[in-house]
Amino acid sequence: MHPALSIVFFSTASGAGFGLLLLTGIAAPLGLVPHNPGFAFAALAVALVLAAAGLVSSTWHLGRPERSWRAFSQWRTSWLSREGVFAVLTFVPTAIFAIGWFFLGRTDGLFGLCGVLAAAFAGATILSTGMIYATLKPIHQWHNRWVVPIYVLLGLMTGLLLLDLIVRFWARPIGIPAVTLAVIAAAWWLKEGYWRFIDTSVAPSMTASATGLGRLGKVRMLEPPNTEENYLLKEMGFRIARKHRLRLRRIARIAGFALPLAATLAALIFASVVAAAVAVVSAATGLVVERWLFFAEAKHTVMLYYGAETV
Repeated sequence: MHPALSIVFFSTASGAGFGLLLLTGIAAPLGLVPHNPGFAFAALAVALVLAAAGLVSSTWHLGRPERSWRAFSQWRTSWLSREGVFAVLTFVPTAIFAIGWFFLGRTDGLFGLCGVLAAAFAGATILSTGMIYATLKPIHQWHNRWVVPIYVLLGLMTGLLLLDLIVRFWARPIGIPAVTLAVIAAAWWLKEGYWRFIDTSVAPSMTASATGLGRLGKVRMLEPPNTEENYLLKEMGFRIARKHRLRLRRIARIAGFALPLAATLAALIFASVVAAAVAVVSAATGLVVERWLFFAEAKHTVMLYYGAETV
């Protein structure tokens, strides 16, 4: 698939924003983060800006962005529509939660309940985004059991890294770095499993099954349906050389997982804000590469009609 930069930004920024909002909405009512209004403003502002920026960027690749509102009507059958509905619903309890926490200094009662509701809707938004890709059967690299858990864990990972950094400006975090280390390790382990899976398996569809001519013997395409470059070849037939793929995976491993893991450990041992900031910047860089690869390595079944033997 062609990796549109707007979608790469969306899937990283919105995941981090909703992940941070999920964690803050639960941690604040439980008293696990500073009660300070300055911290409330910083944490919620970062979460909302990232979430909103990601959602806005997701419309940039649409041919008619002004019609994107129509997607909300298909929430019964479409995970894309559910994502939009949950994302919008998230902002309602978040606004009440923010008013109570920042202006009134309260995270209990109704305001605490709104924080938990905001966290629930944020989690549902992250889950729905992962399901958008996991339910696309024509793309073998997405339609598998690895995609949703990875997407959810990456959202939690980036949210935890941001939370760990922001908390340090008001207090020494207790428990957050340890949880962050565990989530980074789990996300890394799952991502390695995903890469092994797509490297060692192919989609069940082949040229014979796609054309329905398998009963006649070996099937191969004599000519492609088009003689010139078209939309399908550009969007569905994007190719990346093996040497570039391996190099980019190495960058994603180091910047997206290894360095954030090491920097978070250093921040835990030395109580260092700088180390926590390094973890955030490194993870952001690495996950942009990881998301780009997620799209670039995906192969649509339609390419079987353009000469590909397997996808």
